[in-house]
Amino acid sequence: MTDDTPRGIPHSSRRSRRRRAVSTVAIASAAALLLAGCAAPAGEGDVVTLDFFQFKGEALGDFDEIIADFEAENPDIRVVQNLVPDADTAIRTLLVKNKTPDVITLNGSGYFGQLARAGVFHDFTGDPLVEEVNPAVQEILADLGTFNGDEINSLGYVSNADGIIYNREIFAEQGLEPPTTWDELIDVCEQLQAAGITPFYGTLSDAWTAMPAFNGIGAYEAEGGFFDELRAQGTEVGPESPVSFEKDFPDTLDRLQELYSFAQEGYRGRGYDDGNPAFANGESAMYLQGVWALAPILDNNPDFDAGVFPYPTDDPADRKLVSGVDVTVTIGRDTDKFDAARRFVEYLFQPDVMDAFAASQNMFSAHVDAAPTENPALSELQPFIDEGQITGFIDHQIPPAVPLVPTIQQFLLDGDADGALATLDNEWRKVAARTITVSGD
Repeated sequence: MTDDTPRGIPHSSRRSRRRRAVSTVAIASAAALLLAGCAAPAGEGDVVTLDFFQFKGEALGDFDEIIADFEAENPDIRVVQNLVPDADTAIRTLLVKNKTPDVITLNGSGYFGQLARAGVFHDFTGDPLVEEVNPAVQEILADLGTFNGDEINSLGYVSNADGIIYNREIFAEQGLEPPTTWDELIDVCEQLQAAGITPFYGTLSDAWTAMPAFNGIGAYEAEGGFFDELRAQGTEVGPESPVSFEKDFPDTLDRLQELYSFAQEGYRGRGYDDGNPAFANGESAMYLQGVWALAPILDNNPDFDAGVFPYPTDDPADRKLVSGVDVTVTIGRDTDKFDAARRFVEYLFQPDVMDAFAASQNMFSAHVDAAPTENPALSELQPFIDEGQITGFIDHQIPPAVPLVPTIQQFLLDGDADGALATLDNEWRKVAARTITVSGD
């Protein structure tokens, strides 16, 4: 998903208690400490102090608990967790000031890929920890970018999922099964419509809410190195180039528009905060959102029986789950406390530590031997994670300067697919023209 997408998901009761214990003042103080560059002293006697940059507000309590357990086993290391409201801006500020944190968590987004290509993160190549991570998760990170094109600059920790959320109760009442092909999905929509049930609740007034479906459908067109070829073409991208949005993505927009034709009346004027309670209250059978929407859905209806299935394609065997690396862990390349940082990262990647964190966050552990999720809403997606049938968010591959979100929103308003795809190619050329190509990018 785009970086500003809400990522809140259901929490366990233990986690909820921890969150209530965290004060706004404490978070603000940590942010101020970080941005001022006044973290705790690097060493107090024989104790090494690590600066742990942590971007995810929902994970503050989890990491507090992990740090306490780690410090109990490693009394010679102190870990200071620094959580800031705007992680992308904060990490950029620290890098400019040459104050790269020792251990870093970030969302596996396009911005992370830019930083990795800039060479600010440690190279884990040859580190045994790499073998502890699901190879398909590491491939998603590698596709975002690495230094010189051949390093391993971070390790995936937990993954999210972008699929179609459905109301299991409605499906059961109508005798429907989650579809595994595109034709089956359209048939389900038509059966629901014939029964007087709205298939999808649309929320197009918030432009970003079209991205989950765009990512889910477009992932199939992006297979086989589409974005690598697009970057290689640079300013030559267009309708006659080997690959382009105009050439390769018409079917994606056709299918996206087809799904929105099954949305409720007035979907253009409804937003994300309308869609969550409406779907939770049974106003549609399906919802074009990822797992981050489960928390607000359940907040509105704790008894809601949700399931999630991947966006289907023509052949069931070709299905892929679009999955982003919600948290990736790395080490600052030039830290003078590498040994202590490496010990902390090794602790983070113990299977039981990762499993507990993933369960608390209601995500999927990236450990190669991860325990299956106990969240019933995610159970249908677990096989895709286990078998590596996953692929990354395609909007993470598109530079922020390309106005993808408003372009797709406008297409869904006016139906001009040719114009939308031409806009994306044209904006890609503009970005390529002002970008200095660096070897390995």
